[in-house]
Amino acid sequence: MTSEHAPSGVAAPASLEPPEGTTEEAARPHWRRDTAVFLGGQTVSLFGSMLVQYAVMWHLTLETKSGVVLALAAVFGFLPQAVVSIFGGVWADRLNRKMLIIAADAAIAATTLVLALLMLSGMTDLWLLFVALAIRSTGAGIQMPAVSAIIPQIVPTDKLMRVNGINGSMQSGMALVAPAAAGAIYATAALTSIFFIDVVTAAIGIALIATIAVPTIRDAKAEGTSYFGDLVEGVRYIAHHAFVRWLLILFGIVFLLIVAPSYLTPLMVARTFGEEVWKLTVLEISFSVGMVLGGIVIAVWGGTKNRVAMILASSAIFALLSIGMGLSTNLWVFFAFMLLLGLAVPFFSTPSMTLLQETVEPERQGRVFGFVGIVMAVAMPIGMVIFGPLADQFSVESLLVVAGVLLFIVIGVAVLVPAGRRAIGAASAASGRAEKDSD
Repeated sequence: MTSEHAPSGVAAPASLEPPEGTTEEAARPHWRRDTAVFLGGQTVSLFGSMLVQYAVMWHLTLETKSGVVLALAAVFGFLPQAVVSIFGGVWADRLNRKMLIIAADAAIAATTLVLALLMLSGMTDLWLLFVALAIRSTGAGIQMPAVSAIIPQIVPTDKLMRVNGINGSMQSGMALVAPAAAGAIYATAALTSIFFIDVVTAAIGIALIATIAVPTIRDAKAEGTSYFGDLVEGVRYIAHHAFVRWLLILFGIVFLLIVAPSYLTPLMVARTFGEEVWKLTVLEISFSVGMVLGGIVIAVWGGTKNRVAMILASSAIFALLSIGMGLSTNLWVFFAFMLLLGLAVPFFSTPSMTLLQETVEPERQGRVFGFVGIVMAVAMPIGMVIFGPLADQFSVESLLVVAGVLLFIVIGVAVLVPAGRRAIGAASAASGRAEKDSD
């Protein structure tokens, strides 16, 4: 069934149709092995990338002690991904997604290797780091839509929620381990050592994913469609797809009102509870541990069949926790709220991704996830542009409370307006069909 025949603009489940009379899981007998290999390769590659991310930021901080330099690093590290994601989404729908991931990983690794060799030769100009950050960000913009869209090609529809939970938990685990590992390596060895580690982890990731058979979804040349035509069709699809449009807007608002202000929590701790380093460390660990635990719960439990209810409930919890953090007067209570905030993240992100994988046709998933990447890459910096200057005029506590209240209002509007109710109802029906078809 195409999106033209699906109710209320929501597409039918996006699973690749197995032969008649064959269950989806039986049609993919090696899906567990392929999933383990793919996620393992992505986790190893992500570990190296995170080592570079932390080490470069620390290096720039210690060597320049300049806020302008750090701001430029953020621009070069995030903006290219936001710009390229829309094009990366089209490529993910036109080309073989496995080869696209391998090519992006290889380009990033080659860039890192060249940078390491140039620095060993004595070239340490800042522009080299900025160029490398921009290329790595470009690679991420190409890779992210392909990674998100390839998972439904490997995993049966009824297992998507658990696999996405496992993937989220592994990524959160890397966010917990990588800073400590990067700190230990950076303190005892040169920055170039971390670059070489990243090259090795990328090579391992490429070698693992190369062993998986992943077919190309569609033959764009045979269809006679142009690249620009696919791009326009993707934009039109999202603009007229009630649920996708609704979810992207909600995703952007959550990032704007919750993710961005949460980046100011270290400032709140320093101002209110003291500037000791251990307090900032515990703050970051609390959030990361919460995300790991949340991902594990989703992976084991599998979540409710009503994905939309999970998204709305977790959004409401975000709002409540933001208000709670703003009203906290005890440091350990504040840490507890941060842990709970991290715990709630997988209950929002995992069903969101799973719903998109279930309701968007396979041949359009790359473009949809490209727009998801844009929302994620742009909403947080915009939020920081808004909340950052306000934090110098008002307390961070007051901003957290205001952000929480605004999110409650947004949730109410999303649920009560007719367009929102239609999108929620249609998405819930499509999710139910996905569960039924997978049985």
